[in-house]
Amino acid sequence: MTSLDKPTTPGVDPSAEPSADQKAVTQAALFDAFGGIRGTVETMLPGLLFVMIYTINKDVKLSAIAAGAVAVLLVIVRLARKDTVKHAFSGVFGVGVGVAFALFTGSAKGFYLPGMIYGAGLGVAFTVSALVGFPLLGVILGPVFKENLSWRTRNPGRKKAYVKASLAWGLIFLAKYAILFPLYWWGDATQLGWVLIALKLPPMVLAVYFTWLFLAQAPPPINVIEEWEAEEAAEKAAKAAKAAGGQGA
Repeated sequence: MTSLDKPTTPGVDPSAEPSADQKAVTQAALFDAFGGIRGTVETMLPGLLFVMIYTINKDVKLSAIAAGAVAVLLVIVRLARKDTVKHAFSGVFGVGVGVAFALFTGSAKGFYLPGMIYGAGLGVAFTVSALVGFPLLGVILGPVFKENLSWRTRNPGRKKAYVKASLAWGLIFLAKYAILFPLYWWGDATQLGWVLIALKLPPMVLAVYFTWLFLAQAPPPINVIEEWEAEEAAEKAAKAAKAAGGQGA
């Protein structure tokens, strides 16, 4: 039986009420997982630059190159400062795909399309995963809280929180793109760009808030990393004791 399947965990009560410390830890973990203020700024800056330049001169090529250049620059700055680059790399990849679409199609809307398809797909994925009882947010955040997938079988209150949070993300994303796709089809590129910028942050903040709300009220995570380390230490101690006993005989 693995540590993921054990029905109980010493020192952890999944039915326990969340403490103030747990709420603070949850908030800090979510802040780190989704990039914090700096990650949010780095995500928004290339798109904002594209919209501003295109609004002024309607030059798709210049706007796309400028957005791509600033995305790469943000990664270089992080590398130079030896900071974590996971959010910056994901951002530069998304911008790179948008730049390629814009240059290939010659349309400013091409810059936005890949991100819109990806976001709508995430909305569907979050919603479906919640409805089938395997919430995507639990898969994403499990390693952050060092619980991995233990919430699936050992912590039903936490699984319920992940289901609610994933459903919130899904519905918020779907609502966002229900606004954006009609603009993509029937609006002009400048209008679409500014609405995209306006809708970049508020839905994300709302989704993260709901995630914190549900997880802060959920039972504490089961730290399977500590369990594995304790099991390994116990096994080593048992082997050492057995070896010592054999030598004594």
